[in-house]
Amino acid sequence: MARRIKEKSQKINQNKDTRPYAIVRYVRVAPTKAKIVADVVKGKTVSDAVALLSNMPQDAAEIILKVVNSAAANATNNKGLNASDLFVADIIVNAAHNSQNKVYARGKGGMDRITTKTSHIKVVLDVKE
Repeated sequence: MARRIKEKSQKINQNKDTRPYAIVRYVRVAPTKAKIVADVVKGKTVSDAVALLSNMPQDAAEIILKVVNSAAANATNNKGLNASDLFVADIIVNAAHNSQNKVYARGKGGMDRITTKTSHIKVVLDVKE
């Protein structure tokens, strides 16, 4: 049986991060390519990040742009924060499982596997001090 459930849940709620964020899961972009774009935007203000991402040629930039816009909308609508005071505090890009496996034929009846890599992307915003 579980013990001290109330104490454990209170401790979790005290340590919970209250910064606005947005998450996209199982997006079809390789995590290594998404991390390159994420490192460019990390630490910038939201307006600078949107300007940078809208002019980048990478496919991951369009996806991260949508997540940054969603996090900014979450901050203004749910937290009541001003969008001009926000900056990108953290972007976390993790690998998801390879959701789609295809094969193509090789010589002597063999097969090679094509794995399409997917990612989880989390954008955390914070207020400038």
